This record gives sequence, structure tokens and C-alpha cells, in this order.
Amino acid sequence: MSNGKPMSILLVEDEDEFRDTCAMWMSRKGHSVAEAPNGHDALHLCAKKHFDVVVLDLNMPGLSGLEVLDRLKADKVDSEVIVLTGEATVDTAVQAMKLGACDYLSKPFPLPELEERCRMAFEQGQLRKENRQLKEVVRRTRKPGPKMIGDSPQMKRVLRLVERAGPSDKAILIQGASGTGKELVARAIQECSLRADKPFVTINCAALPEQLVESELFGHEKGSFTGATETKSGLFEVADGGTLFIDEIGELPLGLQPKLLRVLEDGSLRRVGSHKERRVNVRIVAATNRDLTTEIQEGNFREDLYYRINVLTIELPPLREREGDIDQLIDHILGDNWQVDEEARERLLTYNWPGNIRQLINVLERAQILADDGEILIDDLPREVTGFAGTTVANTPRQANESTSEPDSPAAGVDSAESSSERLEDLERAHVVRILREHHGNKAQAARSLGIHRRKLYRMLERFEIQPEEIHTA
Repeated sequence: MSNGKPMSILLVEDEDEFRDTCAMWMSRKGHSVAEAPNGHDALHLCAKKHFDVVVLDLNMPGLSGLEVLDRLKADKVDSEVIVLTGEATVDTAVQAMKLGACDYLSKPFPLPELEERCRMAFEQGQLRKENRQLKEVVRRTRKPGPKMIGDSPQMKRVLRLVERAGPSDKAILIQGASGTGKELVARAIQECSLRADKPFVTINCAALPEQLVESELFGHEKGSFTGATETKSGLFEVADGGTLFIDEIGELPLGLQPKLLRVLEDGSLRRVGSHKERRVNVRIVAATNRDLTTEIQEGNFREDLYYRINVLTIELPPLREREGDIDQLIDHILGDNWQVDEEARERLLTYNWPGNIRQLINVLERAQILADDGEILIDDLPREVTGFAGTTVANTPRQANESTSEPDSPAAGVDSAESSSERLEDLERAHVVRILREHHGNKAQAARSLGIHRRKLYRMLERFEIQPEEIHTA
């Protein structure tokens, strides 16, 4: 066998003896070779199978080589084409190149030169394919989120599994509740694999209408359905050589599951509206927050597909069970330029986090918008995390001349359904106004007297709508 990867080659030549000689030579070198004696047979073969290189004689009866080239271009056949002719003229060479040929070879020629030209064409095609993949990856993939962080026993186990599973190239199933970081684990598996420098492409089956999932995964031909205005590669082709992360695979329509199973079994697929079989080499990492064994029992998921994607399962724990990890995650997400005061951090550490890491990121990003001077205080956190509407000033006195009447007093005019939090806020407001008056409106001194940060006092002034005339009234 010659050096390099074996190629699939189609020889299109009407001279039987010459075609057979070339085919025999290339087959002995380890390449897969198909033969066509005319243009019609060549087009038929190209419609059924992908070839790396098509070696095409220009001078044939019936359809000429130039006509075949024109048809291949119209059908968007992505094979590299080398044209052959016994009449080496500049005009035919230029015309062939305009129609998409990548090389031009004049008869007669040494057979080793034919193989060398095919090799060069094949490598040129691979470069073009990688360039298309990179453009599609940039367009289709999301920016990675935070790296996997955590020293809890649960996360150490996950990291050990990632390190072992990464290089194996087998299908992996990641299970965990929404927001636990399943895509981060999939990316970590890719980085540990032999495909680390290849495309990593994602699809979320729950985020797409059922009728679009097939087109996204497998691609489609122009005109194959309403709205298919051009031929489009599917994500399997985009990810060829790399990893395809199928998120929420439990949402994959039952009718598409056999098609996915076939790709997993032998790497073959067909675009929507096409009869041409294509082959890809893609590693599958799937994720779900569903119990797929229950889905199998209910007839929503194929058992044979389950065993194909479940060579190894990685279970992700919910954030509330990752003891000690929340502290690290807070500092990692916020970065070096942000601080969290003690009270706010305590609330973050003791909260249940039903939305897991995704919710934690959302809460911290919201707090960064509201906070001042790079420090997050408890008032910057949402009510569901703090558990109450506002911050209570410690040891707020209830002085008769500043408080409202008792709740059960007729003079109070308080409806029996009034919440205790509203009454408490009235007390807070009165206390803040009194302290500001004692310090003649000096906010720094008032904040020290209240035992709070000055930024917190400013937010209380805004929340309670305390006006300057209230503070300076005698």
C-alpha cells in the first residue's frame, strides 16, 4: 500500500483496456476503485456514493467530460475531479478548471503520477472540508461556560470518569438535572480525547421543533421540503472527525431514532431528500435529565439505541449535594475583581439551588449589575435566595413617637390581611430617618451608627424613597 490514507476513487473512461489498467494499479496500492465507461454511469454512481476523487476523461461519446463536470457542479457533488485528455490544449484545461476540476492530466502518463495527482487532490479536498467545518463550528457552537470546578467527593468521581472515558472513543451518556453542567462535562470529555483538535458540535433536541431535528442532524437537499432553498450539511457532517453532543436525547422523536442508531452502528447516513449514502466518523456524547429506562418501558425510546449510547454513564449530582463546591464556584464565576460580603455569601451557601449551576450563574450575573464598587451585598440578591423582601436593620427600636399604632388598635387603620413584612419595613424606614437626623444628614456617620456599609444606606434611601426634606426637618 502507498503512503497515506486509502482513497475512494471513481475512474470514468470509455477506453476499457486503459481504464482497467488504471483501476488495477490503484487497487493494488490499497485504494477503493469504482469504474464507469461513460458519463451517465458516472453520474449514477456519484448519486449513490461519495468518492474522494473522480478521474474523468473529457473526450467520451454521449455525455462529454465537460458536461459531466457541469452536472456534478449543479448537483453539488463534493468530490475532487481530475480531468484526462489526449488533446492537451490550454482552452480545454481552462474550461475544465472553471467548471470545478482541481487538476488536469494529459495522456499518456506514468501510473505512479496518476496516484500522486489523486493524492494531492484528496489532500486539497480535505483542507477545504476542514475549512468548511471550522466555519460551521464557529457559526453553530456556543462559547464554553465556566470550567468544571469542585473538590467534593461527587465531583472528584465525575472527573475520574471523564479522564478514563475521554480517550476511549466510546459513546457516553451524561445524566443529571437541568443546569448541572452536562455540556461542560461533554466538552471535558472532548478535551481528554484523541479528537481534541477536531470539531465539537452541539444540538439540543428539546430546543428544536420535531420537524427540524432531522434536517439539523442529517442535513437536507435543496427542494426536499418547503423552505429548503439550498443544500445544507447536517451536524453529523459538520462534526465529522470530532464529537457531536446531543443534549436532551430523551426528546429525540421516536421516528428518528433508527436513523441515529444506524449512524452509531456503521457511520452511514442520508440527507433528507437524498438517496446518496454518506459516511462519517463521529463520536457521540449524549445527555438527558430523563430516566431513559422509564421512557423505554413507556415506548418513547428504543432499547437498542439506549444500549448504543450508554456504553458508560456519568451521573451529575445536583448543586445542593456538592458540599464545599458552591464557595469555589462563586469565586470562579465572579473572578478576581469581585467580592461577596459575609452575609450575602452565607445566603448563597445555604440556598437549595433548584436550578443548579445555571441558576447560580444567573443570580451572580444579576447581582453584578446591581452591586456597587465590586462588592455584592445581600440586597443585591433576589428574594428567592435571601428569603425576605429587604434587609432588616439590626436592633431596630420601637419608639412610641416614631412607630405606627399597634396592629389591633382601631386608630391604626391596618387591614387584618396586611403582611408583617410591610409593617417591619415601616419601622426600618422610621429608624433610618431618625439616625440620619441625629447626624444632620451625614450619610457616612449614619451608616456607621447603623452598622452597615454606606452603599447599603444609599440603596435603603432609594428603596424607602426617603427625601432630603425629611432628614433636615427640625
